[in-house]
Amino acid sequence: MKELLGLPLFSVLLTLGAYQLGLWFQHKVRSSLANPLLISILLVLAALWLTGLPNTAYQAGSSAFSWLLTPATVCLAIPLHSQLRLLRRSLPAICAGVAAGTAACLATVLAGGALFGLEPVLTISLLPKSITTAMGIALTELSGGIPAITTTAIIATGILGSLLGPWFARLFRIIDPIAQGVAFGTASHVIGTAKASEQSELTGAVSSLSLVIAGILTAILFPCFVSLLTQQT
Repeated sequence: MKELLGLPLFSVLLTLGAYQLGLWFQHKVRSSLANPLLISILLVLAALWLTGLPNTAYQAGSSAFSWLLTPATVCLAIPLHSQLRLLRRSLPAICAGVAAGTAACLATVLAGGALFGLEPVLTISLLPKSITTAMGIALTELSGGIPAITTTAIIATGILGSLLGPWFARLFRIIDPIAQGVAFGTASHVIGTAKASEQSELTGAVSSLSLVIAGILTAILFPCFVSLLTQQT
């Protein structure tokens, strides 16, 4: 039995099955709080605990999904092309919003780390929480952070942005699709962009552009914030 559980096919079927159950539950509940990704993560963790399958074996078996991340991210350029004319006209406002949001994300982590007395290595690992996993891990490794913490923070940030983003938009009466797209893409990267695409094609396109700009700005500003952190300590 354990040999069957260790096969890559089991990891693939477990991942796909858990996500499908998450989609089914969201459809039944009809609530944005029932996020399929969050539900699938919990189901996979429960399955690993019940079967005793090591996480390393599961990750090795589901490595194909990691390979698919790159082409899936590239597909985000499709709505960009269809909304190119409007994006060009709104580019200065989008860049200004993303710049402000990126600086706020980094400054909040730095201030929070100082407030709660976190070790510098933990703060460094949390700084790139609002960009894609590939970029976040690269920045963390170069600065002596812990990639596992960075990955967890990025996933948690994306899920929270997807769950709470629509609620905050209603709370602060952010109804403009461009403003919503900037917020989703800057704060919650690809997962938030997937949620933004559900709002409208324009919101998804702006979010796609915003996550790219936010990633570039974070890579530029990240060393400056790490330098400030080291000076404080």
